[in-house]
Amino acid sequence: MRRFFNPRPDRGRQGARMTTWFKLTAAAFAVAASGASHAASGECLDVRLTSAGPIVTGDVDVHVDVAVTNLCRTAVQVLRWQLPSDKMSGALFRVTRDDAPVRYTGPVIKRAAPTAKDYVEIAAGATLNYRVELTGAYDFSKNGRYAIEFQSDRGTHGSGAQSMRSPTAMYLWAQGRNEKLGAADAVAETQALNAMATAAASPNVTAAAASISYTGACTSSQKSTLASAVTAATNYAVNSASYLSGTPSATPRYTSWFGAYTLARWNTAKDHFVKARNAFQSAALTLDCSCTDSGTYAYVYPTQPYKIYVCGAFWNAPMTGTDSKGGTLVHEMMHFNVIASTDDWAYGQSAALSLAKSNPTKALDNSDNHEYFAENNPVKN
Repeated sequence: MRRFFNPRPDRGRQGARMTTWFKLTAAAFAVAASGASHAASGECLDVRLTSAGPIVTGDVDVHVDVAVTNLCRTAVQVLRWQLPSDKMSGALFRVTRDDAPVRYTGPVIKRAAPTAKDYVEIAAGATLNYRVELTGAYDFSKNGRYAIEFQSDRGTHGSGAQSMRSPTAMYLWAQGRNEKLGAADAVAETQALNAMATAAASPNVTAAAASISYTGACTSSQKSTLASAVTAATNYAVNSASYLSGTPSATPRYTSWFGAYTLARWNTAKDHFVKARNAFQSAALTLDCSCTDSGTYAYVYPTQPYKIYVCGAFWNAPMTGTDSKGGTLVHEMMHFNVIASTDDWAYGQSAALSLAKSNPTKALDNSDNHEYFAENNPVKN
């Protein structure tokens, strides 16, 4: 190390102060430059994940802290469902265990197309902080090394809202977990798959559902409406499966909702609707009336076929046609892992049409695109 003689200590202190000032100024410029860089790229939101510690021992809850910061000099708008809340309402996180995907077990929701009340404004330089419990929506029952990332771009296509992603993963080591606690959903999915195999062996079944049960204090009139909605959904699924069993080609109906034609993608859509048809015709459906949210049509838990929770917007929808009761049930059926395991990348007809043009792969993974294909309103050949 080189050593220097300083004949005037006060100058040394002054130099130290100057050095500190330069460091602080450089840091300020770095922050400003970062904000300008993000503004230029259109990415203003920085998401950081932290936890109380890197090791989770025993069957305890897993909490992560989420900080969302607007790095730009202007306010940014996001959709409320892009942000964490007390109750998980979508797959906001990507979780892997020992590099293998961890399935999301929380609800997947059909929402109405976003309106002004669905947006949240994040002021320039502001940070929103959340604490989220993950074991209620992701399977943390096994021991191992978990990587957790935040990725909130579902339901944003065509909305103008900015997407949010954490730049790096946060890692946790889980030990001493009871693996039996995560087995129930797997059993339910296996039973559903077995029922579908039975249905596939009897393709001429035409009845609407093997049985319908009701939970959540459905009234008599609601039960009657739901029975009619199941019939409408069954008809939609039967018609769609029949259409896709015809000669594959770039038909207006197909390309409108699923984008550029390829035989592989056509066959994927066909597989989704054949499975949905079989489920509507022969599965035991459970319909729940407990949700009253006026901005939500319905939701399901993808690992729990075939229970569908209908909400406030459902009751105001027409029985058939665009965003109908029958179409809503088709939308929700597609979410079940045993059917199509679809997501919600876009809400509403215009956003779904745009998604099909820009990203056919995501259109085939979007429940609203399946619903609008089934409803076929306006009619396309």
